[in-house]
Amino acid sequence: MATGKFSLLRSGSVVSAMTLLSRILGFIRDQVFAYIFGAGSLTDAFLVAFKIPNFLRRLFAEGAFAQSFVPVFSEYKETRSPDALRALAAQVSGTLGWIVLVLSIVGSVFAPALISLFAPGFENGGERAVTATALLRITFPYLFFISLVAYCGSVLNTFQRFAVPAFTPVLLNVCLITAALWGSKFFDVPVTALAWGVFAAGLSQLLFQLPSLYKLGLLSMPKWGWKDSGVQKILKLMLPAILGSSVGQINLLLDTIIASFLVAGSLSWLYFADRLVEFPLGIFGIAIATVILPRLSAAHSTDKAGDFNNTMSWGFRAATLLAFPSAAALLVLAAPLIATLFGYGEFQPEDVRMSAWALRAYALALPGLVLVKIFAPGFFARQNTRTPVRIGIISMISNMAYNIIFVGAMMLAALPAAHAGLALATALSANQNAFMLYRRLKHDNIYHLQSVDTATIKRVLIATAVMTVVILLINPAFDAWLAMQAIERATHLAGIILAAILAYGTTLLATGFRPTSYRV
Repeated sequence: MATGKFSLLRSGSVVSAMTLLSRILGFIRDQVFAYIFGAGSLTDAFLVAFKIPNFLRRLFAEGAFAQSFVPVFSEYKETRSPDALRALAAQVSGTLGWIVLVLSIVGSVFAPALISLFAPGFENGGERAVTATALLRITFPYLFFISLVAYCGSVLNTFQRFAVPAFTPVLLNVCLITAALWGSKFFDVPVTALAWGVFAAGLSQLLFQLPSLYKLGLLSMPKWGWKDSGVQKILKLMLPAILGSSVGQINLLLDTIIASFLVAGSLSWLYFADRLVEFPLGIFGIAIATVILPRLSAAHSTDKAGDFNNTMSWGFRAATLLAFPSAAALLVLAAPLIATLFGYGEFQPEDVRMSAWALRAYALALPGLVLVKIFAPGFFARQNTRTPVRIGIISMISNMAYNIIFVGAMMLAALPAAHAGLALATALSANQNAFMLYRRLKHDNIYHLQSVDTATIKRVLIATAVMTVVILLINPAFDAWLAMQAIERATHLAGIILAAILAYGTTLLATGFRPTSYRV
């Protein structure tokens, strides 16, 4: 197990490093968005036009498809011939490609209806609705490209080639930054450039991954293979997984629908807050899930129960170690983070304040969102997608109820940050989802917390509490942040973050934590 654990740590580090680069560029992208476009109606229109194909991407490609394809592909890799593996690759890519191509064409044709469905609060014939419809017809083909990117990435991950898929999202940020800074000058409606940036990003990401697939000998001519047994097995796993693996995305979609009825800017405030939560979620939550799924799938295929359980334990401890302090830091540093990263140009102080309220609520969701990424693969690797689906449906329905309760209560109380109720509902449902997944894992005797896991939880909670106190003691007031210039904000924030890291790390070591335990 020593080699396996070290391999997980090394692979996770590679994915995290590549994801960190992507997230940094993502922040630069969002800073450019905030400075050039602000948080107005046209920005809302683009965010909806981008959210629809992006939602479907996460639903069909990175969500249900990847988590259904990798276990079956791993099974073929471990138990079948290379020819059988290549045949499966050709038929899966061909079947997936045709399905998402047709879906992309249909989505572009019926763009007005989709805007009405996903953002019913956009006034019919109004500026936001008309602009969003035009932009959606440009962004929808992104679904076709990025679905095939997800397929390529899943193949590469199965062969432990994590770097290229992890680096690929960098291209999206490069395209969007270029579109905002340069392309927006050539359109009467400047945000149109962002839609074309999305289109270019999808194509460039696919072309970037194809050479790596060729080197593995798996760049076969795509074939329609609906009736192939392997394809059918993946499809059967996908159908329930479409909902179960993407509950978080559906919750965010519901947020978008409700937010479209709130004051202009609400979608943008939620977007910028969500981007900050996505940063740690992507760097370690998704990274850990990415590296453990192929290993869990291989362990299940070869009946190595001990390896399976130890991998789950490693993933849980790694996630806990990073999720809880990150959530606490986002909670208490919400306003400084928003002000430092986005509070310039067209992004006004009120936008900073409103986005900060959303971020505080979203921060509470981070532990649940990360742990779902760890617990769900425990089912997917065993080719069981039904259980996460049932739990996902319960969480989704709960989220609807929480949305109505929280937003309704805030609106009745005439609170200006009613949009934060949507983020709070997401937090509650995400943690509920994680708890229910773990309870079922334990009930089915798949995985339960070991002594090393509970010891990690205790150390992490103590260290997080100490870190939070340190941040509160040295964090200036909100008005003081607004009075600072950009460099001064960045310097102060960097100092606070450094002090927080030192406080957290020192306390962990003082309570008995040893980093070498992750290589044992």
